[in-house]
Amino acid sequence: MVHHLISDNWDILRYNLYVFTPCYRICCKDTQGAYIPLHTVGDTKVPFCLQSCVKPLKYAIAVHDHGTEYVHRFIGKEPSGLRFNKLFLDEDGKDYNHQNCFDFLKMMAGNEYVGFSNATFQSERESGDRNFAIGYYLKEKKCFPDGTDMTAVLDLYFQLCSIEVTCESASVMAATLANGGFCPITGERVLSPESVRDTLSLMHSCGMYDFSGQFAFHVGLPAKSGVAGGILLVVPNVMGVMCWSPPLDKLGNSVRGIQFCTDLVSLFNFHNYDNLRHFAKKHDPRREGGEQRVKSVINLLFAAYTGDVSALRRFALSSMDMEQRDYDSRTALHVAAAEGHIEVVRFLLEACKVNPGPKDRWGNMPIDEATHFGHHEVLALLQEYNNKYNPPVNTDADKESTEKNLDGMLET
Repeated sequence: MVHHLISDNWDILRYNLYVFTPCYRICCKDTQGAYIPLHTVGDTKVPFCLQSCVKPLKYAIAVHDHGTEYVHRFIGKEPSGLRFNKLFLDEDGKDYNHQNCFDFLKMMAGNEYVGFSNATFQSERESGDRNFAIGYYLKEKKCFPDGTDMTAVLDLYFQLCSIEVTCESASVMAATLANGGFCPITGERVLSPESVRDTLSLMHSCGMYDFSGQFAFHVGLPAKSGVAGGILLVVPNVMGVMCWSPPLDKLGNSVRGIQFCTDLVSLFNFHNYDNLRHFAKKHDPRREGGEQRVKSVINLLFAAYTGDVSALRRFALSSMDMEQRDYDSRTALHVAAAEGHIEVVRFLLEACKVNPGPKDRWGNMPIDEATHFGHHEVLALLQEYNNKYNPPVNTDADKESTEKNLDGMLET
């Protein structure tokens, strides 16, 4: 699925007389909870500068070393709503938020490639008049700790922006944030839980320049973009992604990177608030594990056994497969028919539109269970639905009809 998603965003783009191939690398959890490099597409071994993508990483290091309280004596937490190079302070007279260093980044990348572009550093320093102006403004407003050498701070900033990574190494950095500060490659704790939490919070609220609000609304995931065309995307507890495609929009974000992130959350329910949408029609790869499937079947069949229609209604509204089978190929309808729970049988047939005649490993159908145990009302209902049952065609109209049926059952 992810590979198909990447293919949809794949083409060759021209930018300033150079040809760039968009590339993506995803580092995510497997079913045992270990992080693995799942998908690598494009020129993922080509180095590029992190630029502003380094800011959340540096912020995380600062909070890890000094704590949130000390760091936020000097920078705020609110997104400014202004251009990234605007000369401006917040209402408390602090700089709006920004985000040993080389070694720390190397640890976050699991000792994969982290380099340095001296040519970029020299260029940043020579053309950094705006940054120097901001630096002097911050110095005037006493935004630096006592004794700080402002020019040295700017040199460090230019150097950080000039750090080189590849999609492969940067995806591990993103996965380290997704993994609560533990590097998924080495298993080493690199960042404290506090620093990861605060970093992801700020990435979510103001990581995408002036597009941060739109990105939080449509994608709903922590991310940070840079003018080199990179987007560092974090799906907490699931995976880290690095997209690199240099063509930028007017706000300085990668055009293809934004499209990839948008398509990702349209396919998977990774948006922070997707869990509130019962019929999102999205995949949840976090539920694919065998243990979760076993629990799902047990809960479903036990609710049918006890006649708990309310629990079954909740399962249906959360898009659970109501025709799941246990190791004997028995469904919830088998169990409800055997127990004589007429309301459960009616709910499964009318609202969930389940198949009234599935066979278990012995060839028995729900109607056989009702006959064997002498549940005549259940038997009559099953006979009625068996006579008029047609295998469904999976269309959007059918799904919408099922959703309406379920919504109607909420009122009963």
